[in-house]
Amino acid sequence: MDPNPPEMAEPANLRFLRVLVTVLTATMIGGVLLIVGLMVMRLNQPAMILPETLRLPGGVQATAFTQTADHWLIVTQNGEILVYDRATSALTQSIPLE
Repeated sequence: MDPNPPEMAEPANLRFLRVLVTVLTATMIGGVLLIVGLMVMRLNQPAMILPETLRLPGGVQATAFTQTADHWLIVTQNGEILVYDRATSALTQSIPLE
């Protein structure tokens, strides 16, 4: 009896399946590394600078806040947008929503 049996040729579809699994594994590893890299870059960005205080007109409640390079904008429950100057924190404009 021969201790080393002769090698059988690998079927073509089994070889294709092995290559496919290897490529998919590499793709998944690359995707996970990309997502982790994007999260690290996003979390290392400086925090959003918020005003310490903004004086709203009497009886007005804010429902949303956003900012641009020069302004802070607050949407109120009364249906208007209040625009504040970022440098002075002063109310510069009130825009009614229709």
